[in-house]
Amino acid sequence: MDSHAHAEPHVHSASCSHAGHDHHEHHHDHHLDQSIAGRLKYAIILTGATLLAEVIGGIWTNSLALLSDAAHVFLDLFALLLSLAAIRLAALPATDTRTFGWHRAEVFASFINGISVFFIAAVICYEAVGRIYQPEEVKSFPMLVIAGIGLGMNLFSASALHSHSHDDLNVHSAFLHVIGDAAASVGVIIGGIIMYYTNWFLLDAIISIGIGAVIFWGSWRVIRESTHILLEGVPKTIVLDEVAGTIMEVEGVSEVHHLNVWTICSHILALSAHVVIPRSFRGEHAPMRSQIEKKLFEKHHISHTTLQLESEPCTKEGHVKTFRHRPRAGGDDHDHAHGGSCSGHHH
Repeated sequence: MDSHAHAEPHVHSASCSHAGHDHHEHHHDHHLDQSIAGRLKYAIILTGATLLAEVIGGIWTNSLALLSDAAHVFLDLFALLLSLAAIRLAALPATDTRTFGWHRAEVFASFINGISVFFIAAVICYEAVGRIYQPEEVKSFPMLVIAGIGLGMNLFSASALHSHSHDDLNVHSAFLHVIGDAAASVGVIIGGIIMYYTNWFLLDAIISIGIGAVIFWGSWRVIRESTHILLEGVPKTIVLDEVAGTIMEVEGVSEVHHLNVWTICSHILALSAHVVIPRSFRGEHAPMRSQIEKKLFEKHHISHTTLQLESEPCTKEGHVKTFRHRPRAGGDDHDHAHGGSCSGHHH
């Protein structure tokens, strides 16, 4: 029997399912973004001042460690500027050509920042190795003072970003950079004290390599997380079997398949699924969808859903749908390419 006779596709955005809260949530999100933007601007000013001081100081004192820290600060500044730009872009409305708006700008900014950090770390380590073989004299006391100023600026910036570091991927990325830079500043200060009393200038190169290692690790984490999102990976907090179980808790649901969960940006998790229900529930689709969406939001923080309700399963693949290339219209398998409500199932 034709699956169209029993399947009733329904595309439904979770933003509609919580209509009673839309105005409140929009108002809350607007204030949250305004708060994040304000703190980012504050951190940008402090980080810019730190960068200027460490570049001038690094050249004046001939300290590669201080210049390495300045490179890290520059990347902090880059991350902060990208974060602020991402918030502005995410506020832009969806269009006919960008139906998800610009929310992914946040993730893309993190990816660019991670790649940039990685290459800067390579340059730092290369220069540091050269100084290990040919140590150069460093004006350790001025270096010590400038590093202390940088540490203070980093701590102020970190305190400004901390409250939102768990809410936004890009702010979290920027916060980690600032913390890493604060740790690097501590290392530079300790190195400055030792060099001031011992004139052991090889330590400057050793500290630079240590800072480079910190940057390598931080960049890898950012690249890994942002790439996972850009490749539509399942969010780290989500277990598909648990999500399917949550949907199955709703009375009348007998099966879930073609289940996809992905991240649009750090604030928005999305889901699409086919849900099998008895024909007797045909007149109760709306309340059933509402129950599913409510449970998904409460248990898994999934706020954007697309659900297709069916009276017969259209595949035996299980929860996860296997995507396959299909013939284009006009090909030999034209009829198969458009047959059935589950066009991606295996023939």
